[in-house]
Amino acid sequence: MENTLCMATVKQLQTTLKLTFGIVPIVAGLDKFANLLTIWSDYLGTAKGSLPVEAMTFMKIVGVIEIVAGIIVLVRPLIGGFIVMAWLIAIALELLICTHYYDVAVRDLVMAVSAFTLTQLTKITATNR
Repeated sequence: MENTLCMATVKQLQTTLKLTFGIVPIVAGLDKFANLLTIWSDYLGTAKGSLPVEAMTFMKIVGVIEIVAGIIVLVRPLIGGFIVMAWLIAIALELLICTHYYDVAVRDLVMAVSAFTLTQLTKITATNR
């Protein structure tokens, strides 16, 4: 009985993280086309000058990638969790190198740890089916 309750809790945590890392990247990706949440190109900092395309075009490409990553998380949370984790680490590194958004970089690293937690919970739920 106790193991069943524990697995139910693990499954609830896994589902919560799956929905979070599925929906949030989709919303953020869509917003790259609308800039309602923020002016996304501001986060490029000094990297703007080295892009092969305009900053807004680059951010729209980023938006498409984020939408796809979110969908993958919803469909295949193990693979999607690793993709989102890597993506968040890459964003954090860019923010640390090219901008002054250190607080956002730290937040993204914390979210990367949470995405990794999703992958581990997904493994646990898969092995206990």
